[in-house]
Amino acid sequence: MEAFVQLLNNVLPSLLQGVGVTLQIAAVSLLLGMAIGLPVGVGRVYGPRWLQRALAAYITLFQGTPLLIQLFLVYYGLPDLGLTLGRMEAAFLTLGLNSGAYQAEYLRGALQSVGEGQMTAARAIGMSKWLAVRSIILPQALRLVLPAWSNEAIAMLKYTAVVFLIAVPDLMGQAKILSSRYFAPIPIYMIVAVFYIVLVGATYLLLRQLERKLHIPGLTGETH
Repeated sequence: MEAFVQLLNNVLPSLLQGVGVTLQIAAVSLLLGMAIGLPVGVGRVYGPRWLQRALAAYITLFQGTPLLIQLFLVYYGLPDLGLTLGRMEAAFLTLGLNSGAYQAEYLRGALQSVGEGQMTAARAIGMSKWLAVRSIILPQALRLVLPAWSNEAIAMLKYTAVVFLIAVPDLMGQAKILSSRYFAPIPIYMIVAVFYIVLVGATYLLLRQLERKLHIPGLTGETH
């Protein structure tokens, strides 16, 4: 027990630094994914047919291939095309593009769950389609999509673990370095597992509070 406490004291500062990097990557990737997923989701529902097909191809690409392959293609493949990204930038871009594909589909489902009668009523009083989407449909959809988006945020904390493979010093990256330094991989990875549980649990509680705060009574997304 004394040896474990000593190990914990030795590794804790580095692991806390890794937590900061993990949270940074998760936050930036989620925001980038939101910036991508919002217009993609709207385009998938209300865009012209050719645009819907192009956006569907993007979603299929990032949902249908492993995240690790996407990361390697961005970090190791883009330099062959003349675009070299740093480790953090590659992590942000890969996770952001991946998250954007999923967030777009979550939003598409939320948009389609808003009753069609609301669009009909908006057009009947003279609103254009895009004004109705922006002013009436989208605000409701953003609240309806929050539970699914919460799952994406929680999953993102765990997805960040892959970036240690390109030497990003996140929580897993620090664990790899420390396990080699102290020759104690099992206790160190157990400590890291506890960190992830705490991060995921805290994020879950915060997002559930946000869901309750933004919930609109009677807004169920029924289509009839």
